[in-house]
Amino acid sequence: MSAHSSDNEKKPHHHHHGLTSSPDPEAIVGDVLDIEDHEVFKQNADVNFRTVGWIRAAVIFLKIIFATGVLSIPVAMSSLGAVGGALSVILWGGLNTYTAVVQGDFRNNHAGCHSIADMAYEVGGVWMRETTGGLFIIAYVLCTGSGILGVSIALNALSHHAACTVWWSFLAYVVVAAAASVRKFQKIGWLTWAGFFSIFIAVFIVVIAVTLRDRPAAAPQTGDFELGYYAIFNPGFAAGMVASCTIFVSSAGTSAFLPVISEMRNPKDYRKSLFVCMGFVNAAYLSFALVVYRWCGQWVASPSLGSAGQTIKMVSYGVGLVGLIVSACLYLHVAAKYCFVRLLRNSRHLQENTLTHWATWLGLTFGLASISFILAEAIPIFNYLLALTGSICFAPLAIILPGWLWIHDHKMWAKGSIGQKIAYWLHASLIAIGSFMCVGGTYGVIKVIIQAYADGTIGESRTEKKIL
Repeated sequence: MSAHSSDNEKKPHHHHHGLTSSPDPEAIVGDVLDIEDHEVFKQNADVNFRTVGWIRAAVIFLKIIFATGVLSIPVAMSSLGAVGGALSVILWGGLNTYTAVVQGDFRNNHAGCHSIADMAYEVGGVWMRETTGGLFIIAYVLCTGSGILGVSIALNALSHHAACTVWWSFLAYVVVAAAASVRKFQKIGWLTWAGFFSIFIAVFIVVIAVTLRDRPAAAPQTGDFELGYYAIFNPGFAAGMVASCTIFVSSAGTSAFLPVISEMRNPKDYRKSLFVCMGFVNAAYLSFALVVYRWCGQWVASPSLGSAGQTIKMVSYGVGLVGLIVSACLYLHVAAKYCFVRLLRNSRHLQENTLTHWATWLGLTFGLASISFILAEAIPIFNYLLALTGSICFAPLAIILPGWLWIHDHKMWAKGSIGQKIAYWLHASLIAIGSFMCVGGTYGVIKVIIQAYADGTIGESRTEKKIL
């Protein structure tokens, strides 16, 4: 540890903001501890990571969540119909907000938890920590893959000549890995503002543009055509699960908030940041997706920025490019930061500018980005990549585990009052819901991907048509 303290600091402090200078964990005396003593990043070290205020945290959360989800929801809505899609957005949004509260509360009650994997360790021991850590890394590597795919689609849309998409993906990979190598969330802070506004404006342009057209861009431009707009639509099990997973995953990345709490000046402000973020995200998802679906029906593009014709497509991808890069960069940063803290925790290299510190950090960002790049090439359809992430990784991380965390902290409620018993069993049901999403969703997505390979949607020449 680089943060050594004098003897008179060994007694715990009780400042309200948790901004005391912190002793070494080994030097702690007594049972009552300040939350500060357990924080991973100490505030008086050489490299101070604890620099994020609650408003900036809300913007980082917003950018983590709002990124790729908003590009995929209109397509999911075209599978479920307007009413089904809207209910799905509201219910999943509400559930994901609630489980994020559970995660944050658990993290602040069990100080010393830096990531979701640390929290899994509290309830299930080592095997649970490793499983969760593995899922967390896979989740954000897959998310980075969808981000790299998004950037390559954008570059493809902006260039008229048909350079092979693999080259665009490779370029995207280099840019994303370089951007993610910035070490602190606070330093990526201004990037998150730029990224958020860029993607928001890009989507807004498309939302306005689709309403000004006589017919959707992808529909036949002459003669009669079927819009394919339904209030309720039954797409069958596999397609329905893909749509549900897509909508669920669009606000399920809340486990990425936890490492940000570790870099907040005052971790107790977490709920404020969370509610601001999720309130905005769900309102935006609902309004944007309903409008795009209302005007495009079955002719909506994946990602949705391509829905309003070639010119608007180029404009919106041009505007949204920064946002797509920043999203992928944030996902990669979160995955790399998790591995980084796991590898160097409790060594001086965590917060000192040593060769080990930098070699580890850069090795992780570029190494994980390489895996993302390969995955983006293997599953080059945007929504399928996102839905797979939702079912395999986020169903366990954002539904099953929070249910378990809550039960762990409220064991007594099983024998408590009627209200407490109901609450206990409702949280237990989260484990069942998550398991269904995990198994059913993965089955549905794999089925749809096999179908896409069979009917040639995946595997044609890698040009623009392929991605639409």
